[in-house]
Amino acid sequence: SGLVSRENPEQLIIALEPEAASIYCRKLRLHQMVDLGTQTTQNGFSPTENVGSGMTQAKEHVRRNRQSRTFLVENVIGELWSELEEGDRYVVVDCGGGTVDLTVHQIRLPEGHLKELYKASGGPYGSIGIDYEFEKLLCKIFGQDFIDQFKIKRPAAWVDLMIAFESRKRAAAPDRTNPLNINLPFSFIDYYKKFRGHSVEHALRKSNVDFVKWSSQGMLRMSPDAMNSLFKPTIDHIIQHLTELFDKPEVSDIKFLFLVGGFAESPLLQQAVQNMLQGRSRIIIPHDVGLTILKGAVLFGLDPSVIKVRRSPLTYGVGVLNRFVEGKHPPEKLLVKDGTRWCTDVFDTFIAADQSVALGEMVKRSYTPAKPSQQVIVIHVYCSEKDSVGFISEHGVRKCGTLRLDVSGTESTAPRREIQTLMQFGDTEIRAMAVDVSTGRTVKASIDFLSH
Repeated sequence: SGLVSRENPEQLIIALEPEAASIYCRKLRLHQMVDLGTQTTQNGFSPTENVGSGMTQAKEHVRRNRQSRTFLVENVIGELWSELEEGDRYVVVDCGGGTVDLTVHQIRLPEGHLKELYKASGGPYGSIGIDYEFEKLLCKIFGQDFIDQFKIKRPAAWVDLMIAFESRKRAAAPDRTNPLNINLPFSFIDYYKKFRGHSVEHALRKSNVDFVKWSSQGMLRMSPDAMNSLFKPTIDHIIQHLTELFDKPEVSDIKFLFLVGGFAESPLLQQAVQNMLQGRSRIIIPHDVGLTILKGAVLFGLDPSVIKVRRSPLTYGVGVLNRFVEGKHPPEKLLVKDGTRWCTDVFDTFIAADQSVALGEMVKRSYTPAKPSQQVIVIHVYCSEKDSVGFISEHGVRKCGTLRLDVSGTESTAPRREIQTLMQFGDTEIRAMAVDVSTGRTVKASIDFLSH
């Protein structure tokens, strides 16, 4: 997208969201977070029984005291971090609009480097799920046919309605007793009358949805229970996901759970996480919870070496020809070329799914051009979620890119040319380089991940 030139690709560093969240959480000072375990913001406020109000007080404090809004990247490790010891584990739960990602990191002292213990997993359980539930509710009251038409015919009014819902959605809390009013745009009321021949009020009366009423000011009046029920499917998914995570052996003894991302501001989600954990680990929420990823990405850019070990999310390899071995290789993979029997479609594994990979770790392989006069060697890179793969034709194996080795100008007199490729996996990107063994010259290598 024009951010960097082909000559200087290293000017662009890709940061991974869950890692950015984790890095930022390490830097937290005590005045920058809410600890749900003690149900008090660390700001000298009196402890409160109410989860949500701690957050509100904290925000108010931040608003009054502009100083604490300034983001200082200090080389000091946050106070919270000083409580962590070698080998301690924590989970970062990143709750966004579209997805929720979970990552487990472990501390490695003395530098406080991070080791990823459990690869980021998640699902489409972000806060947008609540919007879908609201839409389903509207369809139940006013009819799917009307809502579909209204979206097409009055798109701006539909957006206004969803914005009105968004602001009320943020006001939902476990202990709320007064109803939430959602402003219906005039064109909704008007278009419904034209479409159905009766009023919005009439539709609400006969819809049997008793927890949504019509207010004379032209609003949908939802009871707190009605609003909370819209949150339920999404929050249930997140809690189920967390429960499964905490049952895994590699996720025992979690000291902290950091709740970050925009959806983490929801008191309903906070309470659900608290109920599920029942004190098994402390829940920490940064004040500027929606900006956690952004700030963590800045920190990562300043020092990308902070993450020392990652887990490979997939198995990566290339398709190669091997000598055909009777009894070992399936007969349908036999290829005879110039009198030599080859087995085609062999998956040559570089790295397996869930394998720990250290920063800068290299995988070496040697390849030979099929013809001495070849200018470019093209090798297809494949990936799979399975950890052991025999052939590129297996189910679930997909081509994810092409490795191009430009061998022009490296002709040598050696009877057999050998090109050694080095692939680096521990970084946020997969990098490739290659060497012509007989001449020692570096061969240009790049993986194009867009060439499916």
